[in-house]
Amino acid sequence: MRIHAVQSGLVSVKTCQCYSKGHGAMRLVNTILDRNWTDPLPIYSWAIEHPEGIILIDTGETARTLEPGYFPWWHPYFQLSIKPCLQPEDEVNFRLRALGIEPNDVRWVILTHLHTDHIGGLHHFPNAEIIISRREYEQIGGWRGQLNGYLTHRWPKWLAPRLIEYEAKPIGPFSESFTLTKAGDVSLIPTQGHTEGHLSVLVQTDGVSLFFAGDASYSEQLMLEQIVDGVAQDEDKSRQTLKRILQYVQEFPTVYLPSHDPNAAQRLAKQTIVSV
Repeated sequence: MRIHAVQSGLVSVKTCQCYSKGHGAMRLVNTILDRNWTDPLPIYSWAIEHPEGIILIDTGETARTLEPGYFPWWHPYFQLSIKPCLQPEDEVNFRLRALGIEPNDVRWVILTHLHTDHIGGLHHFPNAEIIISRREYEQIGGWRGQLNGYLTHRWPKWLAPRLIEYEAKPIGPFSESFTLTKAGDVSLIPTQGHTEGHLSVLVQTDGVSLFFAGDASYSEQLMLEQIVDGVAQDEDKSRQTLKRILQYVQEFPTVYLPSHDPNAAQRLAKQTIVSV
């Protein structure tokens, strides 16, 4: 397998989004009111050239986020706490073509969750099978879904995803999993907390686990420090997920790859194992 980090631009967020302050709803309030911003963080998708077909984990952001009115005017997080930075040529379709991969060649698109910086490029993949956890998809409706950051009015009208249910097939400390490939080397695991249905992807290759973590944490260091992010929908579940991830990387040689970690692409290229 050949595996690529695919970057679609950058995003700056409030410092308290990465290092949460307070508990419960105050984590989000403190994030929005925070005056400090992170350095620009990468927005990564991951392309896997698998013998059974090309797999894309997340689709990155869309350059349309820079258009006036793209984000809801009434939503304090989108108006005050996020600064995307990308051009149309930074979108995932162009980035894939630079690797020799056409969007229509992608067989599976796995979405770790449904926030805009992970689903923004979905419209480039009308012919792929879109895979989402059922629990995540159940959260998108109504005002609650909008408050939780699901911009459903921006999603492709053709979206008809395959909603997965996990099976009682433990992988390390994770009691459930879903096996995607016939070879059994690509699995999905529940890593809820950041969102209710957040998932991560495990790829087994050459005796090493590649752990594509989405936003389970914003960096490897934050996972090692067990720090819940400032916008996690469920603080307790996020803490449990971080504990399981830490246990996993202690048990198995793992390259840990969150979507916004500035060092993730380098760790992938060098196959750098988590040092605990």
